[in-house]
Amino acid sequence: MTSSLKGLKVAVLGGDQREAFLAKKLAEAGYAVSVAGLLAQGENINLCEDLNEALNGVQVIVLPVPGINDSREIYSPCSTKTLILSEEVLAGLPPGVLLFVGTARPILKDMVARHGLQLIELLNLDEVAILNSIPSAEGAIQIAMEKLPTTIHGTRSFVLGFGRTGITLARMLAVLGSRTTVVARNPAQRARAVEMNCTACNFNELPELIGQAELIFNTVPYLVLDEQLLKKVLEGVLIVDLASFPGGTDFEAARKLGIEAALAPGLPGKVAPKTAGKILADVLPRLIASKLAP
Repeated sequence: MTSSLKGLKVAVLGGDQREAFLAKKLAEAGYAVSVAGLLAQGENINLCEDLNEALNGVQVIVLPVPGINDSREIYSPCSTKTLILSEEVLAGLPPGVLLFVGTARPILKDMVARHGLQLIELLNLDEVAILNSIPSAEGAIQIAMEKLPTTIHGTRSFVLGFGRTGITLARMLAVLGSRTTVVARNPAQRARAVEMNCTACNFNELPELIGQAELIFNTVPYLVLDEQLLKKVLEGVLIVDLASFPGGTDFEAARKLGIEAALAPGLPGKVAPKTAGKILADVLPRLIASKLAP
């Protein structure tokens, strides 16, 4: 930290163990940290009763990775109080305040723009998202191991989408001996999947091939596994959907068809919160310095 940033006021609002670890590390680095809706302790950490107190004099705001929902409620599973990021709360902030979040819904983007804040979506940054894909993939495989009556080795797995999480997941599955098929639109992504010793196809081919899958992982954040496609899957197939809420699976159709389908977003904060918090703690100080240091 540069000397000009020592004592800089940072508010960490809501979150889970990831943000608690982050708040502790920021405080240890010399930032003045206020938290609301979060259990975090340590020197330089001020526990606040409400958002207005936490945001008093703030220069940096850290929202939890999931951000806020469409009712403006901050994700805060550690708190018994509901935290609402209202227009009135943001109106009291000076323009230019940095606001970090994992992924921003349209409602948050609109609010930030109206009040002149600087929004940084951490999961849009490769240095965060690629590292975050490791606990996501490990957690997804853990779910599959707990629910399947078979080993991952030898199981025919389909990975829908080949972004940062899809790549890491496909690689881990292949190492475990799964017969892995990657479904991706981009020909270059399919070529990379083949190079990784996976089978590859595009989404247009999925209706013909989906019946081969014993285990399906979805990483695509819009409806992919609709009722028509679900009617073609094998009996006993397991679906693990890693996309953000509401996922890419028609869960109601899956229930009617007797298909086990688990929506599992935010796995880093559940299966490896310390690792996920460390990723954030390693990145945020540099980003803060690049934006605020003179």
